[in-house]
Amino acid sequence: MYPLRRNRRLRTTAAIRSLVQETVVTPSDFIVPLFVVEGKGVKEEIASMPDYYRYSLDLLAKEVKELWNMGLKSVLLFVKVPDDLKDNKGTEALNSDGLMQRAIKTVKDAAPDMYVMTDVALDPYSSYGHDGIVENGKILNDATSEVLAQMSVSQAQAGADMVAPSDMMDGRILYIREALEENGFTDTGIMSYSAKYASAFYGPFRDALDSAPGFGDKKTYQMDPANRSEAIKESLMDIDEGADILMVKPGLCYLDIVRDLHNEVELPIAVYQVSGEYAMLKAAADQGWLDHDAVMMEQVTAIKRAGASLIASYFAKDVVKVIS
Repeated sequence: MYPLRRNRRLRTTAAIRSLVQETVVTPSDFIVPLFVVEGKGVKEEIASMPDYYRYSLDLLAKEVKELWNMGLKSVLLFVKVPDDLKDNKGTEALNSDGLMQRAIKTVKDAAPDMYVMTDVALDPYSSYGHDGIVENGKILNDATSEVLAQMSVSQAQAGADMVAPSDMMDGRILYIREALEENGFTDTGIMSYSAKYASAFYGPFRDALDSAPGFGDKKTYQMDPANRSEAIKESLMDIDEGADILMVKPGLCYLDIVRDLHNEVELPIAVYQVSGEYAMLKAAADQGWLDHDAVMMEQVTAIKRAGASLIASYFAKDVVKVIS
């Protein structure tokens, strides 16, 4: 007897497949990470991240305009700080005329409606390459959180729409939220890296910013990749402290965490598809081992299908070119 239900009927043509497709990727899903350096006319390819670049402010403006015209509406800024400006307290992060602050203003001048998110952590500014203040080989939690709050206010003063603390200090969301409120930045959002794992996938990013830890690792503050329920605990605490968006980082190896949070909380969930994920696909595609665009689209679709509302991805421009 023939079956009354044949699931393949809904797969017979491209038209019907598109009509019943459950997950659709759009340009509005993406946050574009951008790396900024001092200088003029600088567009440096990052060796471990093929086709991805560091930009000086003049070329950052040009890139931002291109992104906006492509339908990409948000950027996440990172700065490569000269070594002579680094210290143990992240002093340069509070400079009102610092590279981050000027980068924010550059983006807003180039594309006033672009939604600007900013990295909040000490590692780009630290002489130790750690996300916090170091004392006797340990990362200080509360002293670091105080500096992160000041950094957030400085970035908000420069025009940031949302700050994105990526450090994983305990309680830092509350420090930041209170500082923003006290300084009148009630509309400035916080995207908390609430579940940031001590991953081996971050290597190319650290090359991009010259921010690798000078000693040890980051396992005393970033999460153990073996832990799952801890992500819920961390995220619920960040919600209570005033976070507006939750971030899971990295992406593909942690889609179970994304789905857990999607089922548990009502806040938007962002995923950071990190540099190692990007570099692996670029390398494999360069060797002819994988179809770059097909695998890229499968990856970002999987991230959204798992429950992400936003995806910070170095593939953002490539994706838009494929789906346009």
